[in-house]
Amino acid sequence: MKQLQGKVALVTGATRGLGKGIAIGLGEAGATVYITGRSLETSSAVAQNITGTLSETQQAVEDAGGVCIPVQVDHSDDQQIEALFAQIDRDQEGQLDILVNNVFSGVQALANAYGDPFWKHDPQLWDAVNHVGLRSHYVSSILAARLMSQRENGLICTLSSWGGLSYIFGVAYGAGKAACDRLAADMAVELKPYQITSVSIWPGIVGTEQMGQLAQTMDPETDSRNVVMAEKINWETPLLTGRAIAALAADPNKMRYTGKMQIVAELAQRYNFSDQNGDRPVSLRSLRFLFLAAFPPLRRYAPLIPDLKVPWFILLWGNLASPKLKN
Repeated sequence: MKQLQGKVALVTGATRGLGKGIAIGLGEAGATVYITGRSLETSSAVAQNITGTLSETQQAVEDAGGVCIPVQVDHSDDQQIEALFAQIDRDQEGQLDILVNNVFSGVQALANAYGDPFWKHDPQLWDAVNHVGLRSHYVSSILAARLMSQRENGLICTLSSWGGLSYIFGVAYGAGKAACDRLAADMAVELKPYQITSVSIWPGIVGTEQMGQLAQTMDPETDSRNVVMAEKINWETPLLTGRAIAALAADPNKMRYTGKMQIVAELAQRYNFSDQNGDRPVSLRSLRFLFLAAFPPLRRYAPLIPDLKVPWFILLWGNLASPKLKN
């Protein structure tokens, strides 16, 4: 029997990219996966021909052997989110085992604002980055906890990133991701008596459709640090995050991780699984990756560097600078 057979999961924002990969990972592990997004059958390009629909994700999950139920939801509308959870409650008789807070609508706004100081843009940039994202995660977590607490069981994964620790895509992004980490940690305190695990999930550099286009703007000639992006060094596929969440959900002792940040590459090492292509990328706090990032021309020597995890307090002393875009 598959490790998540009989479990019910919800992945928000799953028409493409990371959400789609997470849904596939949960589906291949045997879960019944609800997915949300704004585009059911047709999609308009969000940026340079990047499209995706719930129907396409549903097909991919089913191709992986899973059961997938698409629900068209605009996560900027609380009433639509409430209707989603009411449907799950009816369909599954109150059962919801896994919530993945993934939906995020700020990518294009971040791309438009990238490279400018925060005061050069209207305050609406904050809302574009953190409304469908941080705020909608809070709303979904409330509604999920109401179901999970009745059964005294569940897992809430809130997608975050290294942007909560160091500067990457600007003030609104960094503040929002730091808040996602705090949201997961503080929810863990209040959910623990109900045996509900709450963690924040940190993928590495994920080769989504939009990240691939961003990499094309990185110029390794003007800044050697851009080689990691431009040449896709140590990249992960979206499926790796899905497999990481599936493995964590299947762990009978997952409560010991509640309130903590979980790095996808480190989960792959802990639970012994690989990415879609059979590789296992190293953690972004691995000494090997830090060597690659600091000395890209010497990357052929990377296998000689031990895969040791650098302690957090050392990383906080000197965070890696953000790569720079072409003018």
